[in-house]
Amino acid sequence: MAGRKVIITGVPGVGKSTVVNGALAKLKEEGITYQSLNFGTFMFEVAQKEGYAKDRDEMRKLDKDVQKNLQKLAAKAMSQIPGNVLIDTHASVKTPKGYLAGLPEWVLRELMPDVIVLVETDEDQILLRRISDATRVRDMEGAGGIAEHQQFNRSFGASYAMTTGCTIKIIRNQDFLLERATMDMADVLR
Repeated sequence: MAGRKVIITGVPGVGKSTVVNGALAKLKEEGITYQSLNFGTFMFEVAQKEGYAKDRDEMRKLDKDVQKNLQKLAAKAMSQIPGNVLIDTHASVKTPKGYLAGLPEWVLRELMPDVIVLVETDEDQILLRRISDATRVRDMEGAGGIAEHQQFNRSFGASYAMTTGCTIKIIRNQDFLLERATMDMADVLR
């Protein structure tokens, strides 16, 4: 069987990494493995290799056409990785000027995912997680802003499915129900 390409998304603070890591551990016990990649990290590695940037700060300052080319190169390289691949990225990016597609058409056409997973939970839970996580520096926003961002992720996800023909799965990572979210994620990845 050919490998699967699975894209995992979620707003900052939703607990995406926790759910994914739990699911991958369960699957490993069953002999199912995935190579887990972060799109931003992979793109930065391509930028270094191509001589565009020495650090992430430089990468953010690159011309938008160079950025677009880097996205294409990173997606193309990811699409050629054999076996099961899990790609951690953003469905949408909240900017001061509005929401930006996290997976533009040229990236999706290269990756052609089998499924896109949106990890979600209640806005107040995300807000509390962000406030209590001293290891991260995140933009502060209220529950309304978080709800809006999750809705934009759903909208973008639907358009991504239209572009690629993949399915969309929403996994709820509710407080005190991590085991359920982990099992739901493992089921998607099987």
